Amino acid sequence: MSLNRYYHIYCPEGVVSKYSLLVIDPDEETFLPLTDFYSDLLGRVGNKTALSYLTSMESFFSWLDKYGKYQEQQVKWNDPPERIREVVQDYLYSELSCKVMDKDNYRLVNLTNKSPNTVMRSLSAIKAFYKSMIRLKSYPYPNPLLYIENVLRELEEPVEGVRKDKPRLPAAAGTEVPIHQHRRLTDSYFKVVNEEWVPLIIGDWDLPFKVYNAGKAIGWTLRDEIVTRLLFETGARVTEILELTFGDYRM
Repeated sequence: MSLNRYYHIYCPEGVVSKYSLLVIDPDEETFLPLTDFYSDLLGRVGNKTALSYLTSMESFFSWLDKYGKYQEQQVKWNDPPERIREVVQDYLYSELSCKVMDKDNYRLVNLTNKSPNTVMRSLSAIKAFYKSMIRLKSYPYPNPLLYIENVLRELEEPVEGVRKDKPRLPAAAGTEVPIHQHRRLTDSYFKVVNEEWVPLIIGDWDLPFKVYNAGKAIGWTLRDEIVTRLLFETGARVTEILELTFGDYRM
């Protein structure tokens, strides 16, 4: 295990504990904030997502302990929001190679060719961490990665209908401008603006056989096998295959 980093260990079999894993800090002590964070996530998100968020936060906390400074002072995870925002911005710039720019009351995050594909996950993990800490009453401030003032300001702004001094008609009437056109502000303090999913071609001729063998090893169902074979052998989209009916198969 690397030194001066946060990491986790799973609870041994036969040990009764409310935690399925423990997060260990650089001093080899149990670090409860991240341990509680993972425990709070379970049941709220999928297990894989929970573990992904946890590993992201372990990386962030390892960086925070070493480089997290605000006005030449060391920043702790439970500091006020403005201090947390500053170190998150530094983290995006120095560790994740992003460009961050001011925009009204939030920050625009531009990915560069050096940015890893985990930027969005890192921001989501930090936001989820503070949501959990607030829910568990461990963080006494608003979520640093939410700019709730934007949402409140929008809700307070009156949205007038086409008839002066008259109630707004329902959407079915077709006479009003759709509400969603007035919801342009983000509730995230850091917003990634140039993220684009780029499909990658897997150049592995043995991939289908690896998937078939893995499926058989875990005892997949006939339906799983049929869907997988159709994906590899027909070139159809996943949604097209999953929407097939018995009649389609007969044809």
